[in-house]
Amino acid sequence: MSKEIGITVRKNEDFSEWYTQVVIKAQLTDYAPVKGLVVLRPYGYSIWEFLKSSIDQKLKATGHENGFLPVLIPESLLSKETAHFAGFTPEVFWVTHSGDTEIGDRLALRPTSETLAYSMYSKWIKSWRDLPLKINFWNSALRAEIKATKPFLRTSEFLWQEGHTVHSTKEEAEEEVMTILDIYRKTVEEELAIPVILGKKSEREKFVGAVYTTTMESIMPDGKALQMGTSHFLGQNFSKPFDVKFLDKQNIETFAWQTSWGVSWRLIGALIMVHGDDKGLVLPPRVAPIQAVIVPIYSSQSDKNVILEKADIIKEVLAKKGLRIHVDSRDEFTPGYKFHDWEMKGVPLRIEIGPKDLAKDKMVLVRRDTLKKFDTPFSNAEHDITQTLDAIQHDLFEKANKLLNERTKNVNNFDEFKKEIENGMFLYSPWCGDQKCEETIKESTSADIRVIPFDRKRSGAPCIVCRNPSKTDAIFARGY
Repeated sequence: MSKEIGITVRKNEDFSEWYTQVVIKAQLTDYAPVKGLVVLRPYGYSIWEFLKSSIDQKLKATGHENGFLPVLIPESLLSKETAHFAGFTPEVFWVTHSGDTEIGDRLALRPTSETLAYSMYSKWIKSWRDLPLKINFWNSALRAEIKATKPFLRTSEFLWQEGHTVHSTKEEAEEEVMTILDIYRKTVEEELAIPVILGKKSEREKFVGAVYTTTMESIMPDGKALQMGTSHFLGQNFSKPFDVKFLDKQNIETFAWQTSWGVSWRLIGALIMVHGDDKGLVLPPRVAPIQAVIVPIYSSQSDKNVILEKADIIKEVLAKKGLRIHVDSRDEFTPGYKFHDWEMKGVPLRIEIGPKDLAKDKMVLVRRDTLKKFDTPFSNAEHDITQTLDAIQHDLFEKANKLLNERTKNVNNFDEFKKEIENGMFLYSPWCGDQKCEETIKESTSADIRVIPFDRKRSGAPCIVCRNPSKTDAIFARGY
């Protein structure tokens, strides 16, 4: 990767290199000494903190509580649910020694926490009065990703939240699955400004051990799909091997119904890819650590004093309205350097104040998404800046939605499918439901079923592969 200050490749010419440069040069992450791991820098972590805070509030408002789980899981515990264990075995990091002493039961570094949580739940739950139990865990997970790693998208350790709930009825558990999926949708669409398609995974692509998996999928500018979050109905697949059961109101012992769900810092990766441009990061105002930066412009000490005083007044006015404002008073950098720096970091709005602006009782606003400049009087600062930030949030979503629409197509012919998938598309195609046809598509095109949408009306066309009657229309794409 180039060591030059700016982005040296165009987004539409070398997407992978462009992404890597944005991640590093916007000071979101850096590579750790261990292959497959990254260090999250303060600016990157602050974005994660906003996402975390938003989701946390929504979860608590719906009756969820936070807990903590240790990172080590005994192999004997992990293997209790065989299908689940087999699905994660290739990705597990194992601890085999304590100092120089070999331990008996190997310990897995947490790839996911179902087995650990449910071994505890079986101790805590005795009666229907203990239900529902709805706990969320903010932690990290570790899965061996050595090849083709990419910050935020595919690393051996990643930040996420994973929720694990227990219910007395199947209906209540399934309602929980959809409640969580809607919380995720609102966060991604209303705050990250990225449209998603909601639906179910196929049997082949569902979470191992689940009865079914619901998902939200989005398409990136390079035409690849990204799974933005999942919510799983586990049925009684874990409650039976882990003895998560309770006495119901008739004093009859029965196995509980369960869900699990999660999103990760992959959402930050999506944010970068969807909204970023050739100058760097572009952040939607609702998740931007700094929503507007004030850049004072002066050449003399007298100008500096009066302009900084005005900048501080504006900052105070805006901060009282809950806006996150920063005054860049660094003397060691030129205004031009500062403009470039904040553009790289994706701050939604830049406010420029110089001697001429002060004389005219105005300031210059520069939108990061469009780079358009316009003047506004100091007296209108609160109204115009708030309105502009709202407009940026809206316009970023609309632009992303346009991308989704342009890269979505109905295809009923397999030859056409194979051509279109090379263009990087979401392809709506009829499918008979047979995994053999699903595997044929995967083997011949590297595309898989990303989502079977909830709101999709069946086309009635025959299966795109075998031409037998179709059972559903699914979205196929290549993915990250």
